[in-house]
Amino acid sequence: MTEPYDLCMTTGTFPWLKGHGTENDFVLLPDPDGTIHGDLDAAVVRFLCDRYAGIGADGVLRVIEGSKQSYVEDGGDWFMDYRNADGSIAEMCGNGIRVFVRYLAEAGLAGDKPVRVGTRAGVKEIVLNDDGTITADMGEPRLPGPAGIVVEANGHQWPAVHVDMGNPHAVAFVDDLREPGHLVDQPGWTPETAFPHGVNVEFVVREGPNAVRMRVHERGSGETRSCGTGTCAVTVAAARAARQERPVTYRVGVPGGAVTVTWRADNHVELTGPAVVHARGEFDRSWLPG
Repeated sequence: MTEPYDLCMTTGTFPWLKGHGTENDFVLLPDPDGTIHGDLDAAVVRFLCDRYAGIGADGVLRVIEGSKQSYVEDGGDWFMDYRNADGSIAEMCGNGIRVFVRYLAEAGLAGDKPVRVGTRAGVKEIVLNDDGTITADMGEPRLPGPAGIVVEANGHQWPAVHVDMGNPHAVAFVDDLREPGHLVDQPGWTPETAFPHGVNVEFVVREGPNAVRMRVHERGSGETRSCGTGTCAVTVAAARAARQERPVTYRVGVPGGAVTVTWRADNHVELTGPAVVHARGEFDRSWLPG
């Protein structure tokens, strides 16, 4: 078992794993007692997520026992301390939480009942399905957001709807997913006051009555191959635009695959999709910059 080390130390190693949900990838840091990584310095997160100098990922998931964390009042069975690739803190991650529970299951830490995972957006109940997929109860969307939102990318503008899934989303329907161009940089939006802490922006095309495809720029990470909370926000926006009654289920295609999202009659949103853990190792602290 790896001994705990404080971040200020320059010697010693710590364990890491890597996984993805529809190719939205994450570095996982097992830290059950919350003692190995301290308050997880943003510079360390940026280095680990660096695809050239570090391990490479869209974000970092620190795995802490719910009773051992100090970030929220109810940490669930296990707390997901999620950081974006730029080191900033995020409230929630739908693909990340599935990868998080996949790790718990493979490590024998999940149990047989739904896993209660604490996040900065509240406790989420996660179920491992017999077909290998994982379903996350993502809670209730918050609607409507500010009116008159317009997003801008690649010289184009589109009206957008704000859907809050524990983190903010601006959903814009487009004619062609190529229209927004490269989404390396954060798309602009007006009014600027609508999202004081940044926003995830989804660009969406309809592919059928209950099927859509999307691209996304995630705040703090850039364009990613998928965004779990984004697929939920897109489903809510699409169902509302089509005046569909709940429950309603959508297939949401992303560059990294596809997920199924159900907006239930009780207003909760369920996200179902794959999650895998595909690499693991030990990281020497002497490799960290500085």
